[in-house]
Amino acid sequence: MGRFRFLAGVLSLFMIVQASAPWGAEAAANPSQVVSRFHDGLLDIMKNARTLGVKGRYESLAPRIKESFNLRLMIQVAASSYWKKADPEQIEKLVSAFTRLSISSYASQFNDFSGQSFETRGEKPGPQKTTLVETRIIDPGSDPVELIYVTRLFKGQWRIIDVLVDSGISELAVRRSEYRRVLRTKGIEGLIKTLNAKADQLLSN
Repeated sequence: MGRFRFLAGVLSLFMIVQASAPWGAEAAANPSQVVSRFHDGLLDIMKNARTLGVKGRYESLAPRIKESFNLRLMIQVAASSYWKKADPEQIEKLVSAFTRLSISSYASQFNDFSGQSFETRGEKPGPQKTTLVETRIIDPGSDPVELIYVTRLFKGQWRIIDVLVDSGISELAVRRSEYRRVLRTKGIEGLIKTLNAKADQLLSN
C-alpha cells in the first residue's frame, strides 16, 4: 500500500506538468506494446552484448529508452522542489545527465545472454490515470523477477514513468531519496556532476 501512496503523490504532479520532449514517430499504440518493444530491444542488446561492448550497447539502447520512458518528467519528480529553483540551462543539463545515467545503467546491467526472456502478463488501472503493465524476467535456473511498469499517456503517446521491481520497490522513489541527499548538500549543479560521474564510471567498465 505504501508504494501506491507514494505513487499517487508523485503522479499528482503529473496533472500539472506537461512533457516537452518529442517522441519517436513509431511509438507503440498501447502500454503493453511500449513495454514489449522496450523488452525486445533489451533482448537484442543482450544477445549481442559482448560484441557491442558497453559503449555499443549504450548507443543501441539510447533511442529505445528515449522513446519508451518519459525521462524528463522522471528527473523532474526526482528533483522535487529543486527543479523549480533551477534555471533553464541547469534543467537541460540535469535532463541530459539523468538520461545518460539511465541509458548507461541499462547498458551496464544487461551485458550477457543465457536464455533469458521477458513475459508480459497483463495490464491493470493504476492511480491518476496510469496503466500498470505486469511483466517478469524469466532466467533459466533462477526464480522469475517481477516487474511492473507504470505508464501514462502524454500527448497521445504512452510512456513509462516508473518501474516497480519484484516486491514493489519503486525505482523512482529510490532515485528521489538518493538525489535528495545530493541536492541538499550540493544543489542542482552537484547533482548534475554526480549523475554524469556515475554514467562515466559505468561506461568505462
